[in-house]
Amino acid sequence: MIGRIIEFSARHRGLVFLVTAAAVAAGVWSMRHLPLDATPDLSDTQVIVYSKWDRSPDVIEDQVTYPIVSSLLGAPK
Repeated sequence: MIGRIIEFSARHRGLVFLVTAAAVAAGVWSMRHLPLDATPDLSDTQVIVYSKWDRSPDVIEDQVTYPIVSSLLGAPK
């Protein structure tokens, strides 16, 4: 069966080329006309707070960053 397919392809190279070109053209047309949706970002919300304070990072986290982050988590959108 495979031998006959190879033999047919070898004898009719032009036909094989035309079928391949038609498949490539159909693929390009499909890619251009296929509507794609954006993938939603499912990662956690990140908040970056720059603060100048001469204390340890744990104190800054507890007294500055955590209240801001907890209040923003309840905000819509």
